Amino acid sequence: MLKPSTFRSLIAVSAALAALAGCAVGPTYSGPAQLLTTAWRSPLPHGGQGGALHDWWAQFNDPALTRLVDWAEADSPSLSQAWVRIEQARAALTSTNAGALPTVNASGSAARSRQQAGSQAATTTVKSAGLDASWEIDLFGRVRRNAEAASARVEAREADWHDARVSLAAEVADTYVRYRACGLLAEVYERELTSVSATEATTASMVKAGFTAPAEGALARASLSSARSTAVRQRADCALLLKSLVYLTGQDEPALLSAMTGSRDLPQPAALNVDSVPANVLRQRPDLASLERELAASSAEIGAARADLYPSLSLGGSISRNTVSGTSYTAWSFGPQLSLPIFDGGRGRTAVDSAKASYAGALAGYRQGVRAAVREVEEALVNLDSTCQLATEAQRSTEEYRRYFNATEANWRAGTASLLPLEEARRSALSAEVQDLTLRQSQVSYWIALYKALGGGWTAGSPITRPFDAAAAGLNTSKNPQGATP
Repeated sequence: MLKPSTFRSLIAVSAALAALAGCAVGPTYSGPAQLLTTAWRSPLPHGGQGGALHDWWAQFNDPALTRLVDWAEADSPSLSQAWVRIEQARAALTSTNAGALPTVNASGSAARSRQQAGSQAATTTVKSAGLDASWEIDLFGRVRRNAEAASARVEAREADWHDARVSLAAEVADTYVRYRACGLLAEVYERELTSVSATEATTASMVKAGFTAPAEGALARASLSSARSTAVRQRADCALLLKSLVYLTGQDEPALLSAMTGSRDLPQPAALNVDSVPANVLRQRPDLASLERELAASSAEIGAARADLYPSLSLGGSISRNTVSGTSYTAWSFGPQLSLPIFDGGRGRTAVDSAKASYAGALAGYRQGVRAAVREVEEALVNLDSTCQLATEAQRSTEEYRRYFNATEANWRAGTASLLPLEEARRSALSAEVQDLTLRQSQVSYWIALYKALGGGWTAGSPITRPFDAAAAGLNTSKNPQGATP
């Protein structure tokens, strides 16, 4: 039994420590310093003027592409996995916040016993009911720092979801563009196959009539076999790209083919607005936002580890009502409990050192992410600028080689040229046309890469949409932040 003076002293000490509860130890997070220069070193498309990034695939003015992206986002396993990780982070945050609240438990029991000594017997009934409560006062901010870390990780997982969405849209768009280009190349090879077939038939007739050497017949047959092989290989490539679209969108092939029947040419993106300050990329890329939030979480965990080195105070109390054979009495207790860490073998200091090391690793990861982001943008700008310059020359080359082939074919039909220069002219014209189509496809693909490198239209606070898979799984979405779809 504590003396009143001792009890009052303990209460006074506890009150003094409770007054410190507003203090949280550990570093105050202020965000990483600016790590980049202030201007892009690569040429800007259209002088940096043009359209915006939001829903960039809609700027291609291709309904099929828009529909494919919508399908992919509506039923994407990768988005569903990212959503699950958000839910896990939210649950961890709720659990951490609960540590700052009191806990109350109720209990009750009833027992009946009988004792007999010789001929004497006594029956006893014991009943009890009570409440126990405890509350750990967050003196030095351990719970608050852990809550800060958990909250930052929720934001990091939300940014990861947006990054998965950006990557998914870019992959669907790039695959769709390659499928369109593949189809156009297949048409080119089919036209060449028709032309080579006609040449082979004419050559065979001329060899049979004795007007042409048998060697030219062999050359014509070899060219025909090569053209057939190329056409078959190209059709197979297109089929594989279609399978990739099935995988990305979750739709079957008939639905995809039906959705893509309205357009045949490559989609053309609108001009893109590229700012001249790289710092804007840090605000537009969800992957960098995720890395920065992980950095904030690591900083908060240093404070939580430091708080464990200081005393902890908890308040506890209980009240119970007991009845023994009709006689009732009430018992209660209340008082503080103070814990002073004196010796733990260095575990507390080691935990602080480990948290600092985690922060250093998170900072290094963020810095690496920033550099990678700038490199991706710079590379996309260089690739886009070079393909834009090459596209004009490739188109001119295609026209000139086709004109040369037509003239050579006319000479061959007139009998003033042999088959060998005709086939050489044909190969040159075909190669130029294939290069022209490849450059056009690369140009659009580099636009897509630039959209993705600039964050794909993401901005901080963008709403999150629950994927179909998450809805089917019945995941809780009652706490969606930022206007998320329930």
